[in-house]
Amino acid sequence: MKERRTEMRKGPRIKLKTKMMILFLAIILVPLTCGIMVFFGYGYYENIDVIRELNKNEIMIGAMINRRLMKYLVVAMVIILIITSAIITAWLNRDIYRPLKELSVAMQHISEGDFDYHMNDGREDEIGILYDNYEQMRLQLKESEEEKEQNEKKSKELVSNISHDLKTPITSIKGYVEGIMDGVADTPEKMDKYIKTIYNKANDMDRLINELTTYSGIDSNKIPYHFHILNVSDYFSDCVEEVGLDLESKNIHLNFTNLVSPDTCVVADPEQLKKVINNIISNSVKYMGHDNGVIDIRILDESESVKIEIEDDGKGIASKDIGNIFERFYRTDASRNSLQGGSGIGLSIVKKIIEDHGGYVWATSKEGEGTCMHFVLRKYMEPTDEVVI
Repeated sequence: MKERRTEMRKGPRIKLKTKMMILFLAIILVPLTCGIMVFFGYGYYENIDVIRELNKNEIMIGAMINRRLMKYLVVAMVIILIITSAIITAWLNRDIYRPLKELSVAMQHISEGDFDYHMNDGREDEIGILYDNYEQMRLQLKESEEEKEQNEKKSKELVSNISHDLKTPITSIKGYVEGIMDGVADTPEKMDKYIKTIYNKANDMDRLINELTTYSGIDSNKIPYHFHILNVSDYFSDCVEEVGLDLESKNIHLNFTNLVSPDTCVVADPEQLKKVINNIISNSVKYMGHDNGVIDIRILDESESVKIEIEDDGKGIASKDIGNIFERFYRTDASRNSLQGGSGIGLSIVKKIIEDHGGYVWATSKEGEGTCMHFVLRKYMEPTDEVVI
């Protein structure tokens, strides 16, 4: 929609209340002044007639002058009243009626969904404040409408991505199940391979459904958290053992380095934190780009916090994309993602969960060498019973 602008003359810097008081005073004082002039003009000539005891001719001349003066005064009073009324009408039209009409037109545009019609004529009275309030409302509504359209577009894209990602493992599962039913897996080795593949594809589907469930929680800001005091060494050792089995089946080697003391703890939700680790590793596997990849998990001591690094030797991420990868629905390579799948919400879930834990997350990467995801969690400090004197 083209930008439209309300053209109005710049109004005076007098408050509307002051203008109205001046108008009412003018309505009262102008007729009163004219009446006083007529009264005193008539009385003045009557006093002259009495004091000077004019003769008959002089009285007739005085009466003629008196009547002529009265006529002039009445005409002058009528002219003054007409001019006053015209000035008051023009003033009310310019400063009240016309702005209200323009505001009514603007509100009609708003009701029709046109948020580009703006009003800003630089007035500094109450009407100017009303215009400013309209502008603020218009900009907020426009921003809200644009955000709504963007979210609808992204939601459609999410449904399309999730549908694509679910269809792929379902097709594979059906194919391998049909192979088992038709007797293609006629050896224990083939049967074991088919069952493992079906299991892995089912895990992929489960991960996608969990992502969608978590995304709905992010969108409504209602992710359920159950915080516990977790021992860092024990927790990440268990996670690495669990993840390692899955990576081994995909010919990816996992290295684990723990450099924190055995008694280091954090306050976290174990299930949500596991989603963080799984989402990062799943992203690394998806875009590894070669066989026999390597993923390193490092736990580092950062004084009052614990830093976790998950690094892969995959394709890496371009520097122009690295700052956007944690945004919802952002995908670095549309053509690549259309083949690999991906909802575009995995890393945004990672960011949301880590920030809700009071931490922060970022990424470093070099194209052709790999990507490293870093996130930091605050250590749990035992409360002390020391009494300060």
